[in-house]
Amino acid sequence: MLLLREKKRRLPIWAPLPGPQTMAYESKADIIGYGGAAGGGKTDLAVGKAITRHKKILVLRREATQLTGIIDRFFEVLGSRDGYNGADRILRLPTQQIEFGSTKDPDDWNKYQGRPHDLLVFDEAANFLASQVRALLGWLRSVDPNQHCQALLTFNPPTSAEGRWIIEFFAPWLDNKHPNPAKPGELRYFAVVDGRDVERPNGEPFMHGNELITPMSRTFIPSRVSDNPYLYGTGYMATLQSLPEPLRSQMLNGDFNAGMEDDAMQVIPTAWVEIAQARWKLPDRLEPMDSIGVDVARGGSDNTIIARRHAMWFDKALVYPGSQTPNGPMVAGLTIAAMRDSAPIHIDVIGVGSSPYDFLNEANQQVMGVNVSEKASGTDKSGRLRFFNQRSELWWRMREALDPGNNTGIALPPDRELLADLCAPTWRASGPVIQVESREAIFDRIRRSPDWASAYILALMDTPKRQRRGARDQSRGEYDPYKS
Repeated sequence: MLLLREKKRRLPIWAPLPGPQTMAYESKADIIGYGGAAGGGKTDLAVGKAITRHKKILVLRREATQLTGIIDRFFEVLGSRDGYNGADRILRLPTQQIEFGSTKDPDDWNKYQGRPHDLLVFDEAANFLASQVRALLGWLRSVDPNQHCQALLTFNPPTSAEGRWIIEFFAPWLDNKHPNPAKPGELRYFAVVDGRDVERPNGEPFMHGNELITPMSRTFIPSRVSDNPYLYGTGYMATLQSLPEPLRSQMLNGDFNAGMEDDAMQVIPTAWVEIAQARWKLPDRLEPMDSIGVDVARGGSDNTIIARRHAMWFDKALVYPGSQTPNGPMVAGLTIAAMRDSAPIHIDVIGVGSSPYDFLNEANQQVMGVNVSEKASGTDKSGRLRFFNQRSELWWRMREALDPGNNTGIALPPDRELLADLCAPTWRASGPVIQVESREAIFDRIRRSPDWASAYILALMDTPKRQRRGARDQSRGEYDPYKS
């Protein structure tokens, strides 16, 4: 009996299943993506890595109410609730601290700022905003030089445009159009340069300007219910097989191309944006700049976005954190620096946009202050539909420009942020009047504002390059950019 007890005592508290779970458990990548299909042991991998490999752990779900299942699984594996404080959702073990958190609102990641963790778990990562994940990765570190710090992102295929960032983040494994696909478990190295992911050949630090940047390694490992013997014989596979499409393909096979259907009332179909982005390439000869659109940051965590248009070719966005554009003169200066060919500037003057508008006006620029809440006087392409306000008309003009049937040749840069923003709003009709969802309603629904889209929609406005004083005189109030 004593020998049996000693043998049980020496057994590991948790061990990974053979196959994909072991591959993910043993991976040396800094950032591990795991999952795809349902039932592949995503939750158990998170629990196992936390209690056997790490010391300071933060386990996150987008909504706090979604944490119950993973917390309960920790208790099951540990065999007790000892050390758990339900008020602050922290489990304190003799050599570890496991914190459970959530980031419902875009800025909720700030709750964890300045608190390093050597394991970050994003459970159902496709439900998070890309900005939240990237911000929290900045606090992935440890004072112990021997502790390997890692982030684990577990997820199923996203079912909306909001979650498509995860496909770009793990593009070598998930994007079937990627030019250099990666194998499951293969390490690839990425660095953030000027706010963008850049793939590097290895993890060697490199200089960018005056900054020394160290790439981080990523990998993705797919898993299915067939990899989990504990579920394989329970009838769970039959349950997944009985799901309607596209859920069946997503949950059973981990198909990242299935189920990406738009809302029936989405203003701009996702496929239209993807066509315009696939058309984009750097031109041999750049046409003169015809328009600039500026969406000004509304807070420290927002970005000021400057979009530039040359005929129907749109350049990549200029993106400045709100901290770099704290006032009107700074925004005005960056806008003037971006301008070429005396291009008209279109800026949203509601709220914070009024100050840079005034400075641009005083600088004798051809600046059009756009108040999207004002009355619209135009009609749609058919001439039969009117618009609730200028915001609705501006969005509908972008819809018409992107409609492949209109053959405008519009080319948009292949930015995931722009894709998600353009696909965010819905619309409704009241008789012959079209009303596009307000910025506030979009924020309430998806917890972010479509700022990238706003800048590009403003850049689409077609204001003739004309005598500046006249343009400035009618830039507020009843100005109609489509009747110039």
